[in-house]
Amino acid sequence: MEENNNSKTERVKKLIEVSNLTKKYGKHEAVKNLSFRVEKGQIYGFLGPNGAGKSTTMNILTGYLCATEGSVTVNGYDVFKEPEKAKAHIGYLPELPPLYHDMTIMEYLKFVAELKKIPKSDRATMISEIMDMVEITNVSNRLIRNLSKGYRQRVGLAQAILGYPEVIILDEPTVGLDPKQIIEIRDLIKKLGENHTIILSSHILSEVSAVCDQIMIMSKGCLVANDTPENLAKILSGNDMLALQIKGTANAILNALSNTINEELISISEQEDSPYCKVNITLTDLTADAVLNTQQDTRESIATALYKADLLIVDMQTIHASLEDVFLELTKEVSDNDSCL
Repeated sequence: MEENNNSKTERVKKLIEVSNLTKKYGKHEAVKNLSFRVEKGQIYGFLGPNGAGKSTTMNILTGYLCATEGSVTVNGYDVFKEPEKAKAHIGYLPELPPLYHDMTIMEYLKFVAELKKIPKSDRATMISEIMDMVEITNVSNRLIRNLSKGYRQRVGLAQAILGYPEVIILDEPTVGLDPKQIIEIRDLIKKLGENHTIILSSHILSEVSAVCDQIMIMSKGCLVANDTPENLAKILSGNDMLALQIKGTANAILNALSNTINEELISISEQEDSPYCKVNITLTDLTADAVLNTQQDTRESIATALYKADLLIVDMQTIHASLEDVFLELTKEVSDNDSCL
């Protein structure tokens, strides 16, 4: 009995499990031996350059495509063997929302509710709640063809949410939207993340970094990273940098720092008609590797050395590797080495 309970708990925690997933189109492998888990209560960012296999993977997860090899289970149900049971736990917004432009929003959502076999007694209340959630109640009687791009995305989100599935999969939900609409959809995704597990595909890396708890990066059909934004940033911690503005000449600054920092890590540029120099110092670690003969914090060592040389620090800031840097580095590695997790 205890074993059965543990198995049930584990199944609930692992909403989606992908094992050795491969999709081939002739000789071309769009997805290569992909394995990962999606756990309950998280917002997952799905990143990758064009042709990486993101949309193919999403279409397989949602049952729109069959796989060549491997398996996908959703809440314990095999997508290929028990598709109706598996799909009942997923809401999906493709990059192009599946809308009928000759219907009003209300007509369309009633149609979707019927397709999803939502009980008739629940439909009116659920549709009303979801229209309020995505803020389309005031246009519910308008034809979809007359809606702006932003409102069409909201209607697409509404159909994905209908039935309150455990997992909501969003493929490029903000593509083509203006900055105001992007912020609104981003806030809505955060709100949805309070009650749903979300997989979000996007080319806007700042968007993924802002809303996601976990980030998966694909390249050439491979999963090359699967971690939190914070841990991914640590991959390139050796590319962190101290950016300073110092009053003094390049020679004076270099002489002051020569006994503190490895010279090869220092880049100095003099500003024309200015007493200040811009100084960049590459950091392998804030506390050790860049500093000679000490375990002192790098910033403290630099400040001390410059103070002793009577050189004034006007500005000092630490620039960490960004998600964009991590993305470019990891996808470059796959392009060069064709390696997967």
